[in-house]
Amino acid sequence: MAWASSFDAFFKNFKRESKIISEYDITLIMTYIEENKLQKAVSVIEKVLRDIEDAPLNIAVTGETGTGKSTFINALRGVGHEEKDAAPTGAIETTMKRTPYPHPKLPNVTIWDLPGIGSTTFTPQNYLTEMKFGEYDFFIIISATRFKENDAQLAKAIAQMGMNFYFVRTKIDSDLDNEQKFKPKSFNKEKLLKKIKDYCSNHLQESLYSEPLVFLVSNVDISKYDFPKLETKLLQDLPAHKRHVFSLSLQSLTEATINCKRDSLKQKVFLEAVKAGVLATIPLGGMISDILENLDETFNLYRSYFGLDDASLENVAKDLNMSVDDFKVHLRFPHLFSEHNDESLEDKLFKYIKHISSVTGGPVAAVTYYRMAYYLQNLFLDTAANDAIALLNSKALFEKKVGPYISEPPEYWEA
Repeated sequence: MAWASSFDAFFKNFKRESKIISEYDITLIMTYIEENKLQKAVSVIEKVLRDIEDAPLNIAVTGETGTGKSTFINALRGVGHEEKDAAPTGAIETTMKRTPYPHPKLPNVTIWDLPGIGSTTFTPQNYLTEMKFGEYDFFIIISATRFKENDAQLAKAIAQMGMNFYFVRTKIDSDLDNEQKFKPKSFNKEKLLKKIKDYCSNHLQESLYSEPLVFLVSNVDISKYDFPKLETKLLQDLPAHKRHVFSLSLQSLTEATINCKRDSLKQKVFLEAVKAGVLATIPLGGMISDILENLDETFNLYRSYFGLDDASLENVAKDLNMSVDDFKVHLRFPHLFSEHNDESLEDKLFKYIKHISSVTGGPVAAVTYYRMAYYLQNLFLDTAANDAIALLNSKALFEKKVGPYISEPPEYWEA
């Protein structure tokens, strides 16, 4: 059945670490579709969507006082140090209890601040029991210098219990600044980064009897150094149904992260469209206003995921010393559903559908089978992601005074 092959072809567009559905479920759904057992296929899709939407994600971060643990936790949550719910920085650790820090936008995501094992009297095994190790999806072990024997023993105990752990070496900027200040003639950034990583890895290897992965992270700009590699590794190791919420929880600090969010959301939109019966023939004309009204809440949610909500844009505009209104003029999404140069949303949408059809190889006529909502959501996701990527280089973008986006549509609208 063509539907089954289209289903399989869609998910082949995504790398393994970005897929939010397992290969087993993809095969099972395809099998039911080929056997014309559509109700069973829909039942599997509904279960997959429930698992994705309800999946809790609990991240344990442990390390001694002064390692930059709170700064790392705040950066993961996208929370400033002076905000109300921020993990306190610069404080001396006085409690031996774990502290939860919920994600501000995703209630299913919680980052747990665990006291460093060196500040307790517990053995590694007792420490994990006391900290309720079974509740976490993975552990991040942080150090600002070298990892200690306690850290290695804790990692060994975590591994024995079948859990994943990751070593993160923080405050890399301080190391680079100090080296450049005191050894300006011999300073070599790449050599120093390799030296720090090798030093940490070799020390841990003595206790673990294997070479562990060590990720170098900046406390000033978390997107620098190895943080993108850490994101990719975590996505690879997480079960498929938890990748979606993890990708959405990440701050839009790199183009790779933004694309990961877009891919994740597109897969969810696709599954919802298949569940709704996207192959039913639906006339396109005359439906736009009704669908836009129904999707308004969804679009606002997408804006939040990509850091394009009003609160996020106000912060960016403040950094650029601009008003929010002046700032929005240079973004596509606020004007996406208005008409410019006598080009209606229907015209834009048909161009977008034609672009999608050319990419996937399907005939233009076939796309009339898909629901309008599916294409509108994809159009918005691409637009929001492109705007988020533009924000990464916002200062340069606005200094050059790039012309208006909507009056000159993206290339795929011109196709």
